[in-house]
Amino acid sequence: MPNGRLEGKRALVTGAAGGLGAAIAARFVADGARVLLGDVDRARGEQLARDLGDRTVFVTLDVAAPPAWNKAMEIAATAWGGLDVLVNNAALASPIVPIEQRDPADWDRMMAINLGGPFLGARAALPVFRAGGGGVIVNVSSVAGLGQSGIMDPAYACSKAGLTMLTRIIAAQHARDGVRCNSVHPGPIDTPLARATYADTETLAQRLSRIPAGRFAQVEEVVAAIVYLASEESAYVTGVALGVDGGALVQ
Repeated sequence: MPNGRLEGKRALVTGAAGGLGAAIAARFVADGARVLLGDVDRARGEQLARDLGDRTVFVTLDVAAPPAWNKAMEIAATAWGGLDVLVNNAALASPIVPIEQRDPADWDRMMAINLGGPFLGARAALPVFRAGGGGVIVNVSSVAGLGQSGIMDPAYACSKAGLTMLTRIIAAQHARDGVRCNSVHPGPIDTPLARATYADTETLAQRLSRIPAGRFAQVEEVVAAIVYLASEESAYVTGVALGVDGGALVQ
């Protein structure tokens, strides 16, 4: 439940116009943060900003474009005087496409968004954090970045595995700058999209059999982990890959 754990924080959430990103943004606002909503979907992003109120500002943000990141940092500086938290949530997903069938251009696009985006975000945010005395990066990854390789799309899994290592590198190399960096690794989240993906009973049962908890995650459970890592409650936590997966990775 919201409890003001992010009071006074200035955050940027990417992929904020819908789905998990919108839920993250709403919870951050409820917990006292001001949130820069970054997304390529201007119409939905601006509507979300209206819905969430005057503690939010929308910015058109293509995470694969360095100039867009520079603009986002300028807006954060102008609106709020800086930034405290970056949540790299924007990502592309994919059903399993075998390596020999994957179009190289699609592979490159997946890497550009899922791994290049957080790299560019960190690259833009680190000087801002350093100037402000520190900051927090939360990278939204996936169980695909840590294991379950046999049932994951190669391009998606490789992009998320790279994000896991990027998280550790940022944590190790920038701790003395007052910067913490952690990643969250959800398993399947109970959304209409996930239910459509596992529409037939047999497919759903097969997927659930790989999750010891026997169910998909609720959106709120994933958001709660992100709030924890963004808050001062995790002040001594950095370089961690936090699974929110019902035990899927311990099988």
